[in-house]
Amino acid sequence: MHWILGIALAATVFVILKQWGGLSAEKKKAATWKLILIAGGIFLLVMVLTGRVHVLTAAIAALIPLLRKLPSLIRFFPVLSRLLNGEKNAEREDGAGPDSGHAQGNGMTEREACEVLNVTAACSREDIVLAHRRLIQKLHPDRGGSDYLAAKINEAKSVLLRNRV
Repeated sequence: MHWILGIALAATVFVILKQWGGLSAEKKKAATWKLILIAGGIFLLVMVLTGRVHVLTAAIAALIPLLRKLPSLIRFFPVLSRLLNGEKNAEREDGAGPDSGHAQGNGMTEREACEVLNVTAACSREDIVLAHRRLIQKLHPDRGGSDYLAAKINEAKSVLLRNRV
C-alpha cells in the first residue's frame, strides 16, 4: 500500500513541476502563494482530524490569509465602512444633512466628472454644457433613465463648471 502512495506522490510532483516550468515569473509568484495556502489548509485539516488542534483554532488560522482582502470586503458592509472611515451619518461639516441632495463623502473629483461626461479636462464651458445636455436627454428619468444616473450627470456638470469661467 505504501508503494502505491509513493508512486501517486511522485506522479503528482512530476505533473506539478512540469506545469511550474511553463509559468511566467508573475504567475509563479501567484502559484506559490496558492500552493502555500493549499498546503497550510491540508496541514490544518490533518491536525484537526487527528485531534491535535481544536476546530475553532484551525478556523481562525484558516481566516488569517483572508485579512488581506478585508479592506475590499468592507465596502459590502456600509455600517462598518462608516465606522472605520469616521463618516458621520447625521450631519456633514458643511451643514448638508443626508436629505439635502448633496453627495455624501468626498464627492466627485474633476477626473471622474470628465469621465462621466466624456470630455477632456481642458474642455470649454460650452463643451461641458453640450455633453451634459446630450447625456441627460438619453438618461433622464422621464425618458426611461434612472434617478441615479441623472444625479451623477448633474453632479459631474456642476463639478466641472465650478472651476470654469
